Amino acid sequence: MSAIETGTDHLLGRIEGHVAVLSFNRPEARNALSDEIYDGFAKALPAIAADSNIRVLMLTGENDAFCAGGDVKGMHARNSGKAGGKGSVEDAIARLRHIQNLVSGSMRRLPQPVIAAIPGAAAGAGLSIALSADLRIASEKALLVTAFANVGASGDFGMSWFLPRIVGEARAKELMFTSPRLSAAEALDLGMVNKVFPQEKFAEHAMNYCQEMAERAPIALRYIKENINRSLSVTLEVALDAEGVAMPRTMSTADHREAAAAFVEKRQPKFIGQ
Repeated sequence: MSAIETGTDHLLGRIEGHVAVLSFNRPEARNALSDEIYDGFAKALPAIAADSNIRVLMLTGENDAFCAGGDVKGMHARNSGKAGGKGSVEDAIARLRHIQNLVSGSMRRLPQPVIAAIPGAAAGAGLSIALSADLRIASEKALLVTAFANVGASGDFGMSWFLPRIVGEARAKELMFTSPRLSAAEALDLGMVNKVFPQEKFAEHAMNYCQEMAERAPIALRYIKENINRSLSVTLEVALDAEGVAMPRTMSTADHREAAAAFVEKRQPKFIGQ
């Protein structure tokens, strides 16, 4: 196991085998977001994207929480003038646009599959960031809540884009308007999470899930992610053209030859990412 440099204790990073792990680490604030976390993503994600040894990114949280979203106490302090000037709305717009792209945008664009492992509460922007992952797995004790309407806010970090694509437009509006507290089982029924594991040894279950994903052909997974992401905003003709490029490229790899040989020999393939 080796470390991933994030530059902060608010976001921990490590590599286990072919799986990179980034973990929110502000237990005193239920892993609420901070400037240090944004800087940590800005430092870690480009390094992960460029590392061909990393096949999967797992995003999780320490101390049985995923991420509580924005720091509401900090918001109150700023609004009441106890933590410096409020600044202009235009400054806030520019800053939010920047940090949203550092986190949700970068994870969406990351070539490797991203799996959010949710051990507990994922609320507000924390849930948005989980939704920006390609897959979500949750502890049976996890709690998901959109939260924004509860604090008189409209939502950020991509929730208005990700959520309708996962649950449909009308259900997304309902979830954001009314902000119910969803159990892991309810989130699974809605398609917001892909799998639920027991609370006991959740971290072990999550790592095993990610390691099993990392054993699959990494080049193929990258092209599959790219193709599906693109399909949401292009015509069928463009999608077919892109598949026409990606399929021959993946079938020219050593991994494809290994998979074909393993099929004939009735064994599990061993992919090398080439």
